[in-house]
Amino acid sequence: MCGRYVRRSDKQKIAEYFHAKPQPAELPMPGADYNVAPTTHQPIIRQSRESGEREMVLARWGLVPFFTKELSDIKGLSTINARAESITKAPTWREPFKKRRCIVPANSFYEWVKDSKPPKKPYVFELANGNPIGFAGLWDAWKDKEGHWLQSFAIVTTEANELMSRVHPRMPVILNPRDYDRWLDREQTEQLPIDLLRPLDSDEMEMFEANPKVGNVRNNGPELLRAAVVAAEDGALPL
Repeated sequence: MCGRYVRRSDKQKIAEYFHAKPQPAELPMPGADYNVAPTTHQPIIRQSRESGEREMVLARWGLVPFFTKELSDIKGLSTINARAESITKAPTWREPFKKRRCIVPANSFYEWVKDSKPPKKPYVFELANGNPIGFAGLWDAWKDKEGHWLQSFAIVTTEANELMSRVHPRMPVILNPRDYDRWLDREQTEQLPIDLLRPLDSDEMEMFEANPKVGNVRNNGPELLRAAVVAAEDGALPL
């Protein structure tokens, strides 16, 4: 799964890199977040229904399906990730995959060694070229009994590549920029981009040991990446 990530870029940088217009223009973008956690509101990129252009909006991490009766019906972390293998079958993901695909901007993401004894060691993953990451995401809109709308999203995951598998059997789907338009296309509901839901090549990624403090969501700052920096400087490859 993907349960924590890093977003260092501000509104302007995200808008420039992903060629997206903030909606509204005065979008109250939160500052840099080194420990993005579920249920927080984060920027996503999607295709505007009106103009067809890319727009950036804020949405809650943890998808709330449109058919949900009560927000309390969403259990824990059950909808922060959508498994690529069930994306065309499960009711929660089926409609969003057809019509409401999005990109989740990030700079890095964390993962903990699966099936290890506590305390589990965290690692940080990023692109080797230093560019921002665009996770494949799904979004939905839900209206409560008072008529208030909540927009939310999930990050799509797939089987891990060779590098990632040293820590965990799954990883988020990282889109190639050349595939952004195809992934976001709201009009394409027949030939769905299921082929894009594959692991990124290992040679396009880097992995370093992260600061164990990342396990506490109250910790949030560049020091969470300090262990990764030390490992890189020492030339040591974790695991």
